[in-house]
Amino acid sequence: MKRILDRALRDGDGGGAGRAPPQFEQYTPRTPTDGPVRSRAVHLERIHHVGIVVADLDAAIAQYGGTTGAQPVVREVLGDQHVEAAALAVGDSWVELIQPTDTTSGVARFLERRGPGLHHVAYAVADLATTLDTLAAEGVELIDRTPRIGLGGHLVAFLHPRSLGGVLTELVEDHKENEHDGNATH
Repeated sequence: MKRILDRALRDGDGGGAGRAPPQFEQYTPRTPTDGPVRSRAVHLERIHHVGIVVADLDAAIAQYGGTTGAQPVVREVLGDQHVEAAALAVGDSWVELIQPTDTTSGVARFLERRGPGLHHVAYAVADLATTLDTLAAEGVELIDRTPRIGLGGHLVAFLHPRSLGGVLTELVEDHKENEHDGNATH
């Protein structure tokens, strides 16, 4: 095999007799024809956190702490969402570990169907209410039409996975009273 690769590199035939090496065209972004064209009016500031569903929050915190040294910044029971969650600081973002507190919630169904793992990606935005209005006007499917209180007192809202390539997406407006050294804590 090594001789074949060496010959292909030496002869420049791409490994096959008489075949030229592949040529790549420069990428040109295309306008989608199967849906609305989105404006650039929404500004995502940064990845705020990634949400990971776990079966045992204490065990997951110990695992992440033992492996990465990350420790919980905040841990809360969010009764209206039927979860207990902990945020672990990772640089200027967080890993949010989420454990269902009952068997009927969406997070519990996710855990039952898919097992523990990545649940959502969250982006920080400056003004969540305005962002939701803009996205709704552009035809983005919202799970939450108005902001609600999430972990750490932040305002949060979810976008349906159908609107963003199959990924459940959360938008977060940092709770200003939790700021520390210019970075809001989770």
